[in-house]
Amino acid sequence: MESIITRLPADFWTVRYDGSRFPGAAAVAARPGLAAGANCQLFAYEVLRHFGLRPPDLRSSELWDDTAATVRVPVARPLDLLLFNSTDRAYGAHVGVWTGDDAILHLCAEVGRPAVWRPEDFAVRGRYGVLLGAKRALPPRSARGPRLRDSDGRGRAG
Repeated sequence: MESIITRLPADFWTVRYDGSRFPGAAAVAARPGLAAGANCQLFAYEVLRHFGLRPPDLRSSELWDDTAATVRVPVARPLDLLLFNSTDRAYGAHVGVWTGDDAILHLCAEVGRPAVWRPEDFAVRGRYGVLLGAKRALPPRSARGPRLRDSDGRGRAG
């Protein structure tokens, strides 16, 4: 089976780190995509989108708390998002993509371009020393089945 890393188009590998280009930023709305640069979240979400997933455009703490479009998982599989920080708090956490090769694809200021690190590479860096956990993007709602209505009018998965 081909790796996520080898299946990414060449233009993903030339993205430069730009901390001002994060989900919801005016700069991203004005110029969508990765050509103008990205932070870790924007880059990770675009990787997932390339492979057909539709993660929400959330900042780290919002992503960690989200239950509508993502779920926390105890064991990562390819294309799951991993969150790292210097503490066990999700606010300001770094986001990378698990490749399934005991490696994480990510974009950080330290390197300036996409990089592939092993979990131990994160562990030795204070700012990434704590792995909060993994989040899996759920398939779009239409792929999860119809929404049914309870007697009180609230929706539930079918």
